[in-house]
Amino acid sequence: MSSSMSSTSATSQLNKTLRSHYLSLPQGGLCQVTYVWIDGSGEGLRSKTRTMESEPSDIEDIPEWIFDGSSTGQAESTKSDMLLVPVRMFRDPFALDNNKLVLCEVLKYDRKPADTNLRHACNKIMEKVKEFHPWFGMEQEYTLLGVDGHPYAWPTKGYPKPQGPYYCGVGADRAFGRDIVDCHYKACLYAGIKISGSNAEVMPSQWEFQVGPCEGIEIADHLWMARFLLHRVCEDFGVIATLNPKPMVGDWNGAGCHTNFSTETTRAEGGLEHIETAIEKLRLHHAEHIRVSDPHGGQDNQRRLTGLHETSNFHEFSAGVANRMASIRIPLQVDLDKHGYLEDRRPAANCDPYAVTAAIARTCLLVEEEEADILTDLEINELE
Repeated sequence: MSSSMSSTSATSQLNKTLRSHYLSLPQGGLCQVTYVWIDGSGEGLRSKTRTMESEPSDIEDIPEWIFDGSSTGQAESTKSDMLLVPVRMFRDPFALDNNKLVLCEVLKYDRKPADTNLRHACNKIMEKVKEFHPWFGMEQEYTLLGVDGHPYAWPTKGYPKPQGPYYCGVGADRAFGRDIVDCHYKACLYAGIKISGSNAEVMPSQWEFQVGPCEGIEIADHLWMARFLLHRVCEDFGVIATLNPKPMVGDWNGAGCHTNFSTETTRAEGGLEHIETAIEKLRLHHAEHIRVSDPHGGQDNQRRLTGLHETSNFHEFSAGVANRMASIRIPLQVDLDKHGYLEDRRPAANCDPYAVTAAIARTCLLVEEEEADILTDLEINELE
């Protein structure tokens, strides 16, 4: 690979040793709580911090808060107050103990869910299917970029060597940005996020981390906070993590968020039969799942799901054992064991995990009794 000069942010050049002095100062028993929420794009994350008199012991100890929704694409200026409702608490790997990060739902001034608050509907679905004990694991792919939008460590002119040596690669000519990956992993572990692994991906400067298994709504909560930590770690290093499903045109892999799904029944002896039944249900609702596979009704994912680069065809449903060109993959070991889980390979890297997991749970576990359109329920947050 030829030499390159990746563009990093001015902030990353500030004196971090000086910064660490202030972060180590005692707080006198007070606690910083950083509220994190999804903004009006359905992809971006925002945060702000407040002081509490003592460390909260659980989520009920953290009060609701207000923010200006007109500045986040979530409200008009005339009715701009939006509510942050804490739903899950984590340790703060940046400010350290006893400070906290808290993931929030966003409500409008009238306490109705914000348009991009898909957690509200997802939670209702997960409550309906909790007797099935649905487990999810999500594989978040992302690409590191310089602040100029060019892939990190790629030549400023031309391209790196073709794909082949980068997947799970080791070495200065194959793995780009591992410091970021390692720091993010440790930050997730510290925070209490159920991160289960990471690896370099097929395209150079592309990486993946996995979250789960988690039951029900927990998976999406943990993935969103893991994304927040990724962006914050990248901020410190002066680079960008993009979830663009196809950041580079040409003979380069895209970025997905493969979603693994199982229930108590599929995990039990003879569960493969139930996996196959779930796959047939997913086949019937392929179009609906494509529409919730990214925040723009599938338009982003269409650039990725070409039937090339380990993807299925956008317009056609397929399934197979050990088949990474299929919509749904049954892992080889699952086929051999005759029980386990399925992998939905369609979701894009920038998907909303609330939308994706709610759609899977709805189709596989509720569709026979509720035939209403999945996307409509997720959009209006009105599922009773």
